[in-house]
Amino acid sequence: MKKKFPKSEDFSPEDWDAVEFPELTDAELAEARPLSEAMPQLHAAIVETLGRRAAAQDKRPISIRLDADLVEKLRATGPGWQSRVNDVLRRWIEGKAA
Repeated sequence: MKKKFPKSEDFSPEDWDAVEFPELTDAELAEARPLSEAMPQLHAAIVETLGRRAAAQDKRPISIRLDADLVEKLRATGPGWQSRVNDVLRRWIEGKAA
């Protein structure tokens, strides 16, 4: 289950003022690395998600009837299940065309 975090609009200006954000030291800045180097898995996940969002602009919402147990199993695979269904259907259609 995903952890719920409060939305930024749930915080008052006073809440934000109470948070201290010290400036980075020269030593800390010298040690800074790009996200792709420091956290490659997170970077890859972000890039993949952004790529999916860009591709989603060409997608059309539809209504389709599927067996309840099938939908339950698909949703249980987690976020991105609709994109995975799209990918499977695309591979099936392209395989039929060959």
